[in-house]
Formats: sequence, C-alpha cells, structure tokens
Amino acid sequence: MNHQRYRPYPAVDLPDRTWPSQRIKEAPIWCSVDLRDGNQALETPMDLEQKLDFFQFLVSLGFKQIEIGFPAASETEFAFTRALIEGNLIPDDVIIQVLTQSRPHIITRTFEALEGARKAIVHLYNSTSALQREVVFGKDKGAITALAADGAKLVRELAEKYGEERFIYEYSPESFTGTELDYAVEICNAVMDVYQPTADRKAIINLPSTVEMSTPNIYADQIEYMNRNLSRRDGLIISVHTHNDQGTGVAATELALLAGAERVEGTLFGNGERTGNCDIMNVAMNLFAQGVDPKLDFSRMPDVVNMYERYLGMRVPPRHPYAGKLVFTAFSGSHQDAIRKGMMKVKDKDYWEVPYLPIDPADVGYGYEPIIRINSQSGKGGLAYILEQQFGLHLPKALQQQFSEVVKRVSDRDHHEMQPGELYELFEKEYVDLHVPLRLISYQEASLGTDHAQVMAKMEFHGREVPVTGEGNGLMSAFCNALEGLTGKKVEIKDYQEHALAQGSRSRAITYVELAGSQGEIYFGAGTSSNITKSSIRGVVSAVNKMLEDR
Repeated sequence: MNHQRYRPYPAVDLPDRTWPSQRIKEAPIWCSVDLRDGNQALETPMDLEQKLDFFQFLVSLGFKQIEIGFPAASETEFAFTRALIEGNLIPDDVIIQVLTQSRPHIITRTFEALEGARKAIVHLYNSTSALQREVVFGKDKGAITALAADGAKLVRELAEKYGEERFIYEYSPESFTGTELDYAVEICNAVMDVYQPTADRKAIINLPSTVEMSTPNIYADQIEYMNRNLSRRDGLIISVHTHNDQGTGVAATELALLAGAERVEGTLFGNGERTGNCDIMNVAMNLFAQGVDPKLDFSRMPDVVNMYERYLGMRVPPRHPYAGKLVFTAFSGSHQDAIRKGMMKVKDKDYWEVPYLPIDPADVGYGYEPIIRINSQSGKGGLAYILEQQFGLHLPKALQQQFSEVVKRVSDRDHHEMQPGELYELFEKEYVDLHVPLRLISYQEASLGTDHAQVMAKMEFHGREVPVTGEGNGLMSAFCNALEGLTGKKVEIKDYQEHALAQGSRSRAITYVELAGSQGEIYFGAGTSSNITKSSIRGVVSAVNKMLEDR
C-alpha cells in the first residue's frame, strides 16, 4: 500500500475556534433525503407507489422537511412530485424539497413539477471544488460563480411567476469540502445577493461534505469559518449534508452543529452512495441519549427497520447503533452481571443508569428479553438474570457459579447460543427433583421432644425399596442422618434457600439445598412442591443424588 500517493487534507487556520466548548442543547431542523439521495443509491430505486408509502412513513416519524426527489431527472421523479401535490398528500406542517442543478432547462422543469405546491424548498446546486472545476468543467472560479448566480436568478424569476411566497431558497456549493474556503464564501454570497434573504424570509446555505475527505474536527472548523464570514448571516440557515467515506459522517454532523450549523440533511441508517450519508436516526438518538428532545419519533424502532429493509432492499447490520438486533445484547459474563445489577436498581432512580446500556431498550420499542443471551462466554450474572426474569428462579450465588460452568460446557460442546427455554430445561435436568439412584417414596415425622425429631422414610435406592430412620435436632437434620446411614456418605447441609415460584396460596415452592462433601466438595440440588417441607426434602434428595453421581 503506497500511502505516498495521497496528501493530507489541509487544516483550517482558525486558532480562536469556539466549537470545542459548545454543547448541543436542541434538535436541529431535520431534512430527510431518503427519497432522493438515498433512493438514487439503490440498486433498484423505489417505484411511485413505494415512494408514496415511504413519504407517509417519514411524515409519521416527525420529519417536517423532506427532499422528495429531482423532478427533472426522470418521469418517475416528476410524477411522484405531482402525485403528492395533486393528491393533497402533504401535511400542512411539512415542506417538500426538490433538487435542481444550475441549468436553465432543469430549473424550468422543476418549477413545472411544483405548480400548485403550498410550500416547497428549491434546492439549487453546482459543483465548486478545485478538482471539479479543473477536471469536469474546465472553468475558472468566475465562470462557476456566474453559473450559480445565473441559476439563482432563474429560480427567483420562476418563483415570482408561480408565487414567491410559496418557495424557500436553498443553495449548495456541491463538493464544499474540496472547495477553497474563501471561494466558498464568495460563491455563496453571490447567490445570496440574488436571493436577498432576510431575518423574516431566510434562505438555506447547505455545506455538504459530498465526499468526506478530512477528520470531523476540520469539517467543524470549515463550518465555523463559513458561519463567521458569510454575509446576510441573520437571513441564513446553515445546513450540513455529510457523507460517510471515512466512517465519521455522524461525528462530522455533530461537530458541525457545535460550530453553528442549524439544519441537518441525512438518511435513515445512512443509506446513500458509496459508504452512505449521515445516519439521521443515529444523530437524533444521540441527542435523545443526552436528554435532548430529538423532535423525531423512533419509539417503534423495529417498525422503522422493517420498513427500511422492505422498501429499500437494504439490511440494518446487527450492531447498528440503537437499531441492530444485537445492540442491547450482552454475551460476556462481566457485562451481563453489571446489567443485571443495574436493572435491579434503576427502578428506584430518576434517571436511566444501567451499565452497558446507554438508553432503555423500551424507549425504542425493544423488549428486555434479548438483553442477555447465553453462550460459552456468558457468566453467572447472565444466567441468573434470565432465570429470574423469565422463570422466577432466584438462584443462590454459589449455585449460579456452579451452573454457569455446566452451561459453558454444554455451549462449548454444541457450539451454539442457548435459548432461555434450553437454559431452564438444563437447570431442571441438572438440579431439580432428581430421583436416580435415590428416590423418596414417602416419609413420616415424629417429635421426640423440644428441638428433637425423628424421620421414618421409605426410599428407593438403586432400584431397591429400603426403609430408613434418622434422628436429629429438626426434620432436615433427622432426614440427613437417615440418608447417611443408607448411602454411607456424609450428608451435611451447608445452606438452603427457598421461595415461591408464583403468586397465590396454591403456588409451588422451590428449595435450593447446598451440601458439603467430606473433602470440602459442594453439591447442589433443588426440590419443588406446593408444600415447602416437601420441597426441602426433595431438594436434599436431589443434592445427595448429585453427590452420588460424583465419581
């Protein structure tokens, strides 16, 4: 890789830049360009009906400005514009935007498409970069400026003909990031000299990184430079339209907002040519995560993903911020444990604060089930969370640790993620109501005085029915002593815990029993019953069976 073929992008001489100390405190004006910039990048562009549906979808998300296309580019684009206007499909609070090159016949055709529109933004552009001037057009700066100004004059003439009060003017020096900054100011001012914007009737200056060529901080410097040096500043709305060639389109947009930009053009999930546009959803949700109202509604993110994939034929990657299937999912044991603890405490807090989850998945329409998923990398916290949330099992910590090792062995062996149902079945198979080789048939308890009890039980041991008797300072102690005599193993309860599995007087209970082996080994078992005493007895039997199977 010969890196010497490439030159570093020049820095902007702006030693007193102010944008690094700014904060974004409110949402910008959003303009979706999904139906134009996004659509033209598709292998199979949307047809008329699809575009009409997608327009309504964008409206439902809260977009108030929507670039609907390039009406002079094709009959489909023209027909779409007419369908929206003639069908009265544009809400009163939504402004459509159309794109036109600075060429007379294209501008004229664009206004023909807009006839009868209540309100529309006419987006005029021409390429201004040094490379485009030299390689594509073979024109100097003067000729390029004249091209832009002449186009603006025709736009204004036609606007006056069709009703100037209906139109908002927008100008883009296309390939702005490849344009000398002093010349970008010059050509934008020349166009605004034609449009004559005022504070009461503003025009839009859109400064696109048509090709992302620098780090985001340099783009922010460029925006701050333009913000300082453009004339008629009180009559302008500074807009940005970033692309993602270097993978920093979202960052460049956010830094541009810090530098004074007031409007953002972009697409859902960053669809667009080459590596795509700025992901407008990503920027909006970043604001949301900072406590700023984004003025867009992504509370039904799964529906947004489905619409995008169905109509555009694209796919949202599973790790896409806020929207991917795996963005709220943790497989790692340490992450799972932290999330579990955070979820237990967040209900008592005024603000959302859960480790590894910057926002509440429910805020974008996702449930909590996928937050923790289990594979060989998972730990005890993740297992405990799933068993608690979905099955009402509250495993003691030591049992969580032991069961996690069982899960890792199974997941490693089978090379697959374990679903919650599989996890529950594995837990039951390993610990709950075990009856081989030892099975409880029946038992009776007799009191032998204060703090002393006797148990007489009928057991099945290796297929043979055996009566046993034991005494102790309580039922559990007496039963353990009886099993010691039968099995020849030390049966000492180290700990046991119990809880109801469901609400109501007839609900089952589960008891977790921890036995200590003669060499310090630990054996767990669990028993269930509608009677708490029976669940305890069955838990002991299960734990003894674990002890007996240990070779």
